[in-house]
Amino acid sequence: MSEQTDTPKEKIYYDQRSVALRTPQSIYFINEHDKMEMIGLLLNDYKEMQVLILVKSKKKADALATFLMAKEFNALAIHGNHRESQQQEAKEKFNEGVLNIIITTDMILKTLGLKSIKLLLNHDLTEEAQEYYNRLALMKEQGVAISLVSPQDEGLLSDIEVNMKVEIEERTLEGFVATDAPAKSTKRNKKPRHRKNKARKEKEA
Repeated sequence: MSEQTDTPKEKIYYDQRSVALRTPQSIYFINEHDKMEMIGLLLNDYKEMQVLILVKSKKKADALATFLMAKEFNALAIHGNHRESQQQEAKEKFNEGVLNIIITTDMILKTLGLKSIKLLLNHDLTEEAQEYYNRLALMKEQGVAISLVSPQDEGLLSDIEVNMKVEIEERTLEGFVATDAPAKSTKRNKKPRHRKNKARKEKEA
């Protein structure tokens, strides 16, 4: 009788780097004033999916919701100006699939308990690298993350990449036309951004 040995299962790690490597992520470099237009185009591929869009302020959330609803997206802004009952209702509609786009801030996000997020769209990057990971972890590796990065936020992006030890894939969007001169040269320096950031910090020290 031959012996049977169980093949050891590969251990799954949930540290920041491991989760980052297992979660598809991409970034688009864009001027701040063009972000709404790009979001409208990006969401065409996610009309029937559960989408979470994160912004820095209530004003941005309301403006983006108005813009998307005018384009007939099923979107809702929810933030600190809304009552707890309104926040709870938005959460239930999202988790049941009745509402498929929620626009909110990190502060409110922590209390919502959203499920089955297929697209995490960062209209704004987080001030702290850890908060970016917290956003990513919400998807439980069931969706993808896209971040829009304006020129003034490239330092935040570098901090995030250094923290997670991952250089996020840069993409361009077919059909999108910037309304101003591009913030970045088309001939980008391909040196890994986290290395450039490390060199910058060492120089400043």
